[in-house]
Formats: sequence, C-alpha cells, structure tokens
Amino acid sequence: MNELHDELLKLRDEIRIHDRKYYVEAQPEVTDLEYDRLLQRLREIESQHPEWVSADSPTQRIGDEVVGDLQQVEHRIPMLSIENTYNLDELRSFLSRVQKNFTGDEVAWVLELKIDGVAASILYENGVLTRAVTRGNGRVGDDITHNVRTIPDLPLRLNGNAPKLLEVRGEAYMTNQDLAQLNLTRAEQGLPAFANTRNVTAGTIRLQDPKLASERRMRFFCHGVGFCEGLQATNHMDFLAELQDFGLPTTPHVHLFHSAEQVLEQIDAVQSQLHELDFEVDGLVLKVNNFLQREKLGSTTKSPRWVVAYKIEKYEAVTRLNEIRVQVGKTGAVTPVAELEPVQLAGTTVSRASLHNAEEIERKDIRVGDWVVVEKAGKIIPHVVRVELHRRDANSTEFVFPTHCPQCQTPLVKDEGGVYIRCNNEGCPAKLSQRIRYFASRAAMDIDGLGEKIVDQLVDADLVRSYGDLYRLTEEQLLALESFGQRKAEKLLSAIKASKQRGLARVLSAISIRHVGTRVAQILAHRFPSFEQLQAASVDDLADVDEIGEIIAKSVCDFIASESGRGTLMDLQECGVDLTEQVDEIAEQAGGNGLLAGKTIVVTGKLSRYTRDEIHALIEQHGGRASSSISRSTDYLVAGDKAGSKLEKAKQLGVQILSEDDFAKLTESQ
Repeated sequence: MNELHDELLKLRDEIRIHDRKYYVEAQPEVTDLEYDRLLQRLREIESQHPEWVSADSPTQRIGDEVVGDLQQVEHRIPMLSIENTYNLDELRSFLSRVQKNFTGDEVAWVLELKIDGVAASILYENGVLTRAVTRGNGRVGDDITHNVRTIPDLPLRLNGNAPKLLEVRGEAYMTNQDLAQLNLTRAEQGLPAFANTRNVTAGTIRLQDPKLASERRMRFFCHGVGFCEGLQATNHMDFLAELQDFGLPTTPHVHLFHSAEQVLEQIDAVQSQLHELDFEVDGLVLKVNNFLQREKLGSTTKSPRWVVAYKIEKYEAVTRLNEIRVQVGKTGAVTPVAELEPVQLAGTTVSRASLHNAEEIERKDIRVGDWVVVEKAGKIIPHVVRVELHRRDANSTEFVFPTHCPQCQTPLVKDEGGVYIRCNNEGCPAKLSQRIRYFASRAAMDIDGLGEKIVDQLVDADLVRSYGDLYRLTEEQLLALESFGQRKAEKLLSAIKASKQRGLARVLSAISIRHVGTRVAQILAHRFPSFEQLQAASVDDLADVDEIGEIIAKSVCDFIASESGRGTLMDLQECGVDLTEQVDEIAEQAGGNGLLAGKTIVVTGKLSRYTRDEIHALIEQHGGRASSSISRSTDYLVAGDKAGSKLEKAKQLGVQILSEDDFAKLTESQ
C-alpha cells in the first residue's frame, strides 16, 4: 500500500514538472504519448483509492459539474485600473513627475507587455490554488476558480517553499493559433467563428461549464502582486523571479531600465518586435521597480501613481492573401511580403504586409490564397496576425522559400542561430540599391533629391557600386541619364557635396553595419570621435561603452577589420567625407585641458547642490557624457549622500570618485 501511495506522489511531481516544461518553459522533455501514459496511470491509482485524491492533483484540473451562478468575492486589496496614455509627451511627463518625488535617487523602471486579455487574481494558500476572481469593478469580482483550474499554465500546487498566502494578478488570454484552431472546429460544428482572442477569453473565463472552458485552451501570464504573507522580493524584477521559481508563468519580454531616458529610447524597438508574439498586445506597461518607492508614491482612488500604460491603437481587417513575394534588404536579409487584396485600415488602403521571415510563415501556417487577419498597431507596419483556417479552401498553396537570391542568383544562407535568410553577395544589385537608398535617407546622410528611382537609375547604369561612387558622380554622367536636366543634376550634386559634413555618427548609421542604428552610432561617435580612434578600439573597449554590449561591439569590430568595411570608410574619407564628430565650443575648451571632454561620468546618491537634471546638463555642457551605470570605461563617479552600491563598485574598479564640491571646482575651473 505504501509503495502504491509513493508511486502516486512521484507521478504527481513528475507530471507537474512536465506541465511546467511544456506550458511555461516551452521545452517539453517527453512526447504527448508518454505524458498521457503518466496521467492515465495516476487516474488508475486515484480511482482505486479515491480517499487519496487531492484538490491539487493534476487529474483535478476540470470539475465534474457545471457551477451555478458565479459568486461575488471582495478583493482584500482593490484591483485598481492603470492610467493610460497614447502620447509619448504625456508618457514623458508621467515619468518626470515620478522622478521629482525622488530627487537624488535613481528610479528604475520595468517595461512589460500589456496583454490584451482579461484581468484576474489567483490565490494560493500554503502553495495550493484555492481561488480565482475576476477584476470586476476593482473592489468585487466573480469567482472563476472552476475555469482557472483548467488553464494548464497555472500549477495547482506551487514548487518549492511557497509563501503561506500568495495572491498573484495577471491576464487570462488565448493565443492567435489556438483561436484559429477553435474557429476551425466551430465551423465543422456549424457554429459561428469568434472575432478575436480577447472576446472569446472574456466569455470563456465566466462560463459555468469548466469542461467547455478547458476545450478553449486559455492561457495565463502573471504580472502583479496582491495580498501576500511571506513574499521575499523587495522589487518587481525579483518578484517575477520568485514567481518563476514557484512554477508560475510570468509576462515575457520584460525589460529593466535605470532611467526614464532609456525607456523612451527603447519603446520603438520593443514595439517593432510585437509581430513575433502569438498573443495580442495592446500596449506597454511601465512600473516603478522598487516596492518602497511604490509605497511612497501611493495611489489615487482610481489608479496607482507608480504605473502607467502606453496604449497602442490597433486596427484589424480580414482580407485575402493573393501572393507572397520576397525582397532583398540593405543587410542582405531576404524578407517575404504578403500581397493582399486591398483593404481599409485606419483610414488608409493596405495592400501589402510584412511576413518578416520564413519561420513566421511556417509558424502561422500562412499559404497563398488564405484569408488572413491583418493588423496595424501604432507605428508598426501592417503584419499578418493569423490565418482564418475555417475559411481555407483547397486552392490555397504552401509557399516555398527561394534557395537563391531573386536578383543575383547567389545561394542564400540562414543566419547561424537566427531566423533570417540572407544573400551574402556584396555586389548584389538589390542589396546595393537598398543600401544606397538608406545611405541617402533623411535619417542617415540626408541627401535631398536622391530618391528610390534615381538610386535605381544609378545602380542600373553601373555608375554607383559603392557609397564612395556617389561622391565621384559628375554632371556629365547625370545628364546622360533619362529625365535629368542641367538644374536637376546641379541640385543633386550640390546635395551630395553638402552631405560630406554630416559627421561620423551619421556615417556610421548610414553604412549598414549590423546592429548599428541611429542611437548606437551617436553613442560610438561620442565615445570615439574619429575614424582613427574607432579603428584602434578593441571589442572590449567598445563593449565597455554604456548601451553597446558584446554583440554590437563584435559587429562593429568585425566590420572595421574586414577588407570591405575598412575599405568603405577609407574610400569615404578619401572622397572628403568628414569622419569625425564635432563637439560644441565649451566642450572643445574643456578638451583643451583634458578634464571632461570624452569622459564618462556617473552620478549617484542624494545631491544637495544640484538637481539630477542640472548636473547632467553641466556634464554634457563641458563635453562629458552622463551615464547611468558603472563600468570599466567610467572616468568619474560623482557621489552624494547614501551613494550605495555604485560607490562600492566604483571603488572596486578604481574609478575616480568626486564629491559635489569636487565636481563644482572641476567645472568652474573651466
């Protein structure tokens, strides 16, 4: 008897581990058949000994009976709403308001995805799931425990040494692919399709029949804390780590930033990756990381003062995908593009949508002839959300990704460990055209008049085979091209000549170095303000620069060390393109005595002489760079009262430490 009971306990633990591996970590270790055999054996033992059945057993996810009316439950801590904004200026103001409450102290921000689902609160007592409640009106919600227990992501019993009481808050949701399969099943049953994932989740979470809820495959992400006893975390990032240790699924793609400026700089980059997700996101959430700072900020009657949602306006439409084409980008990446039946989205006609890469086509099972849901969200280019599988007909065909470049017929190569497939032929005309277009764009060298058609003319006529060739163009060559007259040729040559003075940062951004965009180029040019200095820098030198890191550093060094990369920059230099970065007059004066020009300064602790904004402005005014983190490349640490861990790290690294008075004497002497 004891052996059988031991087997039961072992089976439960093993199944819980496999549940976590499959649903939370997405790394299953057994086949579906092996898993089903484990679950079946557990059912056999429990049927023989019903007295051993417990509420947290994996066999008890789905209740046997339909519940009656949903019971109302009062939240011990209200589930308040979140202040919303659709405007970056309003977001900037919110972040600034919060920072003013902590003069001299760093406010770290957590950026999370705002899942487009249904908010709920889950209570674990002594590690066992005992209750789940909807947000309701914030004070009172509906008891949905019977349905939440069917969500496979959520463990019925937590791992490890869980707190006595743990209330986690999060979002119930459904993936786009699960909705597509659900609608296919409903069509086969003669039932109408669901319009979107949020609506079906909102209806499912309140069903009275848990078996039906189970069939709809809801999921859950935890992102907040309610009433707890025994929680160890003192900040949000540690809280999420604790939840993961307990086996709970937390919101993915969470970022920690040490200043509001870092947050604002990264918002567009985070939004540009949303197409990779298989669930709907309707914004980004910014939270103060430190729990004590949250307490100081408090709440209004409606919402906490330490969190804000930056909402993204989303528009969806259903249309037919007529064709899939591929185009070659400036880095050689071959991108598939959906040619759509024109459809209205946000007041504009959309006829094309990015499919991003071959793996996305496979993951979403996109075929030519399919009816697809197309979405436009914020600044993001339109993309295909999912296929309407229930509308697929026999004429739809699978897309076969090309094995050779469509322009130059060079064999395509997939990135090692990545998803992109590239043409590595540096002479590929399509790649060259894209690079020259970007080089001339407003964000790069800003060559007025050098648009797409003219670039194609120059490349097709074999007049431009490199960036340097633009600066070797003559009036005679341009006049020989179709549609070029004297005035047009003179204007273009004048614009090309003017671009020589844009500076090193613009050049680095313009020449298509992988991982180097506008912001990274500015950081590099500020730290290494000449081509010679940048060329002399090692991977470690570059990686030590705040916001650069090893991947970008290696990419830059590999480019400059390569024959083509070094040749490109030397060619531009010979053509008279300025490969230095200028500083303002005061910064130049500072450079004369070598005190702040090119120096990286970190400020920490509570200041009495300056506000944080004032001292940062002074650093930049005198040619220095204000950074938020200590590294080997830091030149000075300005330490106020209660400087803390940054002061200790500066001492360990041998960074020169200044008091406010020291800093004042240093700057006033200049």
